[in-house]
Amino acid sequence: MVDEGFRIHSNVISSQVDIHHEYGGVVPELASRHHVLNIVTVVDSALKTAGVALPDLHGVAVTAGPGLVGALLVGLQFAKSLAFISGKPLLAVDHLMAHLEAPFLDREDAGPAFPHVCLLVSGGHTVIGVRRSPFDLEVLGATRDDAAGEAYDKVAKMLGLGYPGGRLIDDHASQGDRAAIRFPRALRGQSGWDFSFSGLKTAVKQHLANHGLPADSKGLADICASFQEAVVDVLMERVRQAVDHTGLRQVVVAGGVAANTRLRAVLEREATDARWQLFVAPPILCTDNAAMVAVVGQRRLEAGQLADLALNATSSWSGRIS
Repeated sequence: MVDEGFRIHSNVISSQVDIHHEYGGVVPELASRHHVLNIVTVVDSALKTAGVALPDLHGVAVTAGPGLVGALLVGLQFAKSLAFISGKPLLAVDHLMAHLEAPFLDREDAGPAFPHVCLLVSGGHTVIGVRRSPFDLEVLGATRDDAAGEAYDKVAKMLGLGYPGGRLIDDHASQGDRAAIRFPRALRGQSGWDFSFSGLKTAVKQHLANHGLPADSKGLADICASFQEAVVDVLMERVRQAVDHTGLRQVVVAGGVAANTRLRAVLEREATDARWQLFVAPPILCTDNAAMVAVVGQRRLEAGQLADLALNATSSWSGRIS
């Protein structure tokens, strides 16, 4: 729960990492089932932590997509019920736009001004664009195949690390040589704005087929560090390209991969050297959370953009964030 100033009053997270770990990735049916089991407890805990009751709320914000449709439907039906019984406005939230709001949370200042460059990098999406207003994002480019976070998860599975791949690879990479293996940087140096990570994933697979799984922790760390450096190089080129193209000096980076320690370090160095401002949320707010959804809900409430009870889930991304 957040207030008009985007201050967090509660942000209860019910993690399913342990549930999906043994499968090496999210199992949609299990995710939906555990949403059903936990949603009442999570909402009740959020209200109690914030010290409010349902009648005190100004509105009920809910993610309508994109995402796993089963899990989305659980949240949607519960949110509709809350809005109906309380008489509070229902507010539809785009999941990707919610990630872009995370750097606005719990700030002492006003946060980034509009317009600004933004990089959204998560398990399902990798997008570079210009956010011109709270509800207007011009998409410059997106991934043509795997998202960066998806590549992390798949490579982690190849290496036998488990799930979530991003965090595990990041941990191992910190002990490795980033130049040990020269993995490809797809589309780097080419015109255009898109990303591609499937070739990088295939290159890691071919490396393992030729050399086998690493025999020691140093070999594993080197593969992780080399893979991670290839991802970061590609992401950073698009950020630099967007800053140069637009002339904008503020950059927002959001999504689960924004918690990556190497990406954050390179972004901070680049921002200092090139004299632009970087806005990235604390790692806990980079991954999926309720507070970022509430920010979009607050913005929609202030703009009078209310949803009705016919609101339905959208599993896929339309190519536009609004």
